Amino acid sequence: MLEMRAITKRFPGVLANDRVDFDLRAGEVHTLLGENGAGKSTLMKILYGLYQPDEGEILLNGSPVEIHSPTDAIDLNVGMIHQHFMMVESLTVAENVALGLPSNRGFRTDLDAVSERITELGTRYGLKIDPSATVWQLSVGQKQRVEIIKALFRDANLLILDEPTAVLTPQEVDQLFKTLRQMTEDGRGLIFISHKLHEVLALSDRITVLRQGRITGQVPVEGATRESLARMMVGREVKLAPDKPAVEPGRPRLRIESLTVLGDRGDEAVRSLNLEVRAGEILSIAGVSGNGQREMAETIGGLRQPTSGAIFIDDTDVAGKTPAEIRAAGLSYVPEGRMKNGCIGAFTVSENLLLVDHQKAPYVKWGLFDFGVIKEHSAQLVKQYAVKTPTLDTTARSLSGGNIQKLILAREISGTPKVLVASQPTRGVDIGAAEYIHKRLVEQRTEDTAILVISEDLDEVFALADRIAVIYEGQIMGMVDPATTSREEIGLMMAGVHPETTSDRP
Repeated sequence: MLEMRAITKRFPGVLANDRVDFDLRAGEVHTLLGENGAGKSTLMKILYGLYQPDEGEILLNGSPVEIHSPTDAIDLNVGMIHQHFMMVESLTVAENVALGLPSNRGFRTDLDAVSERITELGTRYGLKIDPSATVWQLSVGQKQRVEIIKALFRDANLLILDEPTAVLTPQEVDQLFKTLRQMTEDGRGLIFISHKLHEVLALSDRITVLRQGRITGQVPVEGATRESLARMMVGREVKLAPDKPAVEPGRPRLRIESLTVLGDRGDEAVRSLNLEVRAGEILSIAGVSGNGQREMAETIGGLRQPTSGAIFIDDTDVAGKTPAEIRAAGLSYVPEGRMKNGCIGAFTVSENLLLVDHQKAPYVKWGLFDFGVIKEHSAQLVKQYAVKTPTLDTTARSLSGGNIQKLILAREISGTPKVLVASQPTRGVDIGAAEYIHKRLVEQRTEDTAILVISEDLDEVFALADRIAVIYEGQIMGMVDPATTSREEIGLMMAGVHPETTSDRP
């Protein structure tokens, strides 16, 4: 179905794809795997017409083609389902599907015909959706269905799926995989991009691994393991779950009582939430994006004001206090938005490491910075946390995502916090950096710190947690032990099914 031969793409100072060969057969799922910056997205953007290759050729069904734009790709029956949904929220499902397509009614779109075809596709592939529903009213899983229907409506025989499971519950992932398998049975070819190794093994027929723009291996799924794939991605052995020494949890150091917080639209994003995290434990919050996690974390960190409730660090109620007051009470905070709230891109590595303590001794003497002490402190943290940077004077925005995250973690943990809140600690970082960040969080657990990890990645939740709290629509659905709880049970709670009712569900 597809051959990409010796594809090379250069950007200033970067060789993104170095003579990459990639092919796809009809009726198979071929996964493209690699760390951030390995060249996966560049290769797929070339196939979809968003980039032009500097060298190499593309063949579809044996014939050379030139793809100059997504319109060319669609005309060649190539479709792409993006990680972030490409829809107009205020339009209906049918209107979104019809966008950009010619109509048999001239200037007027025949929405009845579009709706009928959507219903046919939904029935055939298990993607049932109301064509008249407005997109903003749909759940995340339903929006994913619309994206797939858009591609099928345009008769895509070759589909590129870029991290399609990033915001789905385990049950929604299972349903999606059934749909994708049915599509391959109809002769379609699928290119699957994901960093979730268990999903790659569950769906793929073949797996191609990219590292630093080059193919490092191509294997059939039979015989492949998470460990072998991680080794091909990174070039060394990777510990996918950190070693967790036994620690006896102490007293509660973070207590949240009846917390209610408004979201950006004025609705209640967090509703009467109660939670406690003990010294020496990692409590992980699991949930689908948009269920109040961000608002809860920002309120704990002082970036958002609660409407009611209390937040205790040890015995100090910090609800509604300023970030400086909350930090003084013993909080360290790794925010979800690295560049928005975690660091200042124009500041140097050294300056970012000092953001929290810049006014304190020994960094300040007689009202002036002691640059010798600052340099020594910064160099020590950079070495201790394996931050890869050319110099201490390099700006933060020049670093990779994983190194920015390690930089923030170094600053936050070095303050010996009573409570550490880490929101999406490894989102967008490669598997090697994620391994290191997990190791440091587990080490901090032995320092009598109460650690709250908020993550949408269930692999991460299970790898780190001593206890798991599941959040749904701003409330805690239940608290479970990761050692005795399955992904399926967590997934049901993430979808709003209370644990007491799971055994009785139809």
